[in-house]
Amino acid sequence: MARSKLSLPLAIMAVLHVLLAGLVYAEPEMDPYKILGVTKRASQAEIKKVYKRLAKEWHPDKNKDPGAEDMFIKITKSYEILSNEEKRANYDRYGQMDDTQPYGNAHYGHRHDSFYFDEDFADSKYTLHFNQYVNDVVPDSYKRPYLIKITSDWCFSCIHIEPVWKEVVQEMESLGVGVGVVDVGYERRLANHLGAHRTPSILGVINGKVTFFHYAVAKEHLRQFVEDLLPQRLVERVTDKNDLQFLNSWHELNKPHVLLFDQVPAVPLLYKLAAFAYKDYLQFGYVDQGLSETANLQKQFNINTYAPTMLVFKENIDKPADIIQAKGMKKQIIDEFMSNNKFLLAPRLVNQKLFDELCPVKQFHRRRKYCVLLITGDEEIFSYGNQAFLSFASTNTREVVRFAYVYQRLQQPLCDILTQNKDTVQSQPQVVILERRNAAGKAFFKPVTAWNGSEEDKQCLQEELERLQKDPSILIHDAMLPELNNEFASMFVIRWIYASYDYLSEVIDDILHNNWREMMPLLSLIFSALFILFGTVVIQAFSDSSDDKQTKPKAKDGTKAENGSSGSSSTSSRPPKKNFVEVTELTDITYMSNLVKLRPGHMNIVLVLTDASKNILLSKFAKEVYSFTGSLTLHFSFLNLDKHSEWMSTLLEYTQDTMQIDADDDEGANRKMDYTGYVLALNGHKKYLCLFKPVYTGEDLDSKSSEDEGAASCGRSRSSSRDDHPPRKSNRARSISTLQIHHKLDRLGLWMERLMEGTLPRYYIPTWPGLDKITPNK
Repeated sequence: MARSKLSLPLAIMAVLHVLLAGLVYAEPEMDPYKILGVTKRASQAEIKKVYKRLAKEWHPDKNKDPGAEDMFIKITKSYEILSNEEKRANYDRYGQMDDTQPYGNAHYGHRHDSFYFDEDFADSKYTLHFNQYVNDVVPDSYKRPYLIKITSDWCFSCIHIEPVWKEVVQEMESLGVGVGVVDVGYERRLANHLGAHRTPSILGVINGKVTFFHYAVAKEHLRQFVEDLLPQRLVERVTDKNDLQFLNSWHELNKPHVLLFDQVPAVPLLYKLAAFAYKDYLQFGYVDQGLSETANLQKQFNINTYAPTMLVFKENIDKPADIIQAKGMKKQIIDEFMSNNKFLLAPRLVNQKLFDELCPVKQFHRRRKYCVLLITGDEEIFSYGNQAFLSFASTNTREVVRFAYVYQRLQQPLCDILTQNKDTVQSQPQVVILERRNAAGKAFFKPVTAWNGSEEDKQCLQEELERLQKDPSILIHDAMLPELNNEFASMFVIRWIYASYDYLSEVIDDILHNNWREMMPLLSLIFSALFILFGTVVIQAFSDSSDDKQTKPKAKDGTKAENGSSGSSSTSSRPPKKNFVEVTELTDITYMSNLVKLRPGHMNIVLVLTDASKNILLSKFAKEVYSFTGSLTLHFSFLNLDKHSEWMSTLLEYTQDTMQIDADDDEGANRKMDYTGYVLALNGHKKYLCLFKPVYTGEDLDSKSSEDEGAASCGRSRSSSRDDHPPRKSNRARSISTLQIHHKLDRLGLWMERLMEGTLPRYYIPTWPGLDKITPNK
């Protein structure tokens, strides 16, 4: 009986055990083969192909099904098992998804989820969007560098660099470096804007400029990368030799100077970052306490060698204006120290930005800010008064009052308004108290007193400041202040040179590290420029060689043209570049190509001659126009009046010089005009001509022998002419103008220069004379 009573509880416990086990394992165990839809004989290639397709289909970002996330986790885990031969064999033998527990256990699912969501949670704090990058990161990069990681959901390599990235981010953030993460799957636009075409990528942004990280992802490399992003001239090394030069530059730079004393030989990165953030306000120097060259400095300022010490100097270089000393300097301590010492005791107003910060616009009644401004000069005679004003400012450090001075010569418009000076002549120094009311420039002010630094001046200014504290209405004048001139604008060239140097250094660094994808646009531009340059040189070389070959056979013809031959009737009008002038005859054959259908922008220079004057005029013509043969738009021809006098007469009927030409001939009113020696510049496309008339520069009828010589020359020319013409009458030679033939083209060179300048009068032709006017006379 007792045994039956004992067995009953055991039976109940056994039943409960079975029920509990059934509840625990009620959900059937998941089969990775069924999840991926492959058989146990599937190869690795098949498994990988199926996994890619299913992962894209069930990715939570693309599939909005409520169970998509769970399904995606199952697919990923199944692939992890089946892609690993050891885990796959373990599952085939024991039916387990991993070494510890079956797939589908809630504990594993939570672990897997936490892995992904921990990573997302860590990066979500730094996630960047396009607008956020443009509006926030880029402007802020002028005060601190940014370290940005490019990642994606499908980047398995990103998981490998995650531990190093988190460690570096933790350190860099504490130093003041900005951090960002860009997910390519969500911010493709921003990734393209940054030029990031692969994941994972790490890049830095400073002064709005992007620089890629090229080394192995290690803490030391990333730290050095951030340090290399900073400009090289942020911190000056100071020793006993250059300390006075460094500290005395406060007047020239209009900035307080900060000195850091530390034991380490390299400038700490935290100090460099602070120097970059406050580069517009402070000048930074570093003293290495381990050097013997800095012993006097350490002794002079009683520096503790066991902790970093930071001193700030203003107008007094013998005594620091402020000091901090701590073994572990934090960013917050340094920022507060820098913010409290951004300005000199009495800085000079050198630009509008400094004016806005020193004398801010009034916002609330209890936040009034008054500016005590000394209007003075930079000459030696004003030094005593300027020093007295500085001494007064150092003993009156009120929170609501700022002391500053301005050079009247450099800020004349502002000074004229505040001193109510109508002329631009520099007046004596004055002190003005002003309060700005709005950003547009409205201000209330009162000229207090002329200032020469005397005790009376100081007492007067002190009384006015006490009255101002009780009654702000003493500022009785109001005006619209102009914007200040930027006195440091001339330093832009120096900054541009430094920026160019930094840019070239980065380009060289990119080339050395074979970052071809990011360098592709620049390399493409360089190779394109080289290709165009090389191609131009090659084409020009071949063109010159072909021109040489073409002009060599024509050399004889060109020589004949100079010697008076009729020249070649070729239609080629390209001016030669050799020691001869190619002159073609204008005939019915060359008429269309050399005149009517001449290309736009081209012009034909036509010499008018006769058989008798051909030799002399062609030789003289070649000498006068030789210097213009380099132009590809000029062509040279001659027209024989013995053949085409009717065409010449018809052409000149359109010009306004016809009557003038006739009037120039005093003796030949009843005889035919002689156009020998005239030169026509014909523009066939625009239908106009410029006219050159012979101008005699020699002696008039110097000797009869010269006429005889000219006649003999003409006789020889007729006998050697290729054209068969009947002998002319003897009175033809006597009818030649009294101007000697070889002097007719004396002024042609000057006329050609005016033609090239476009200053010659133009005579427009309605239409070129017809072919019937060009045909030889019968």
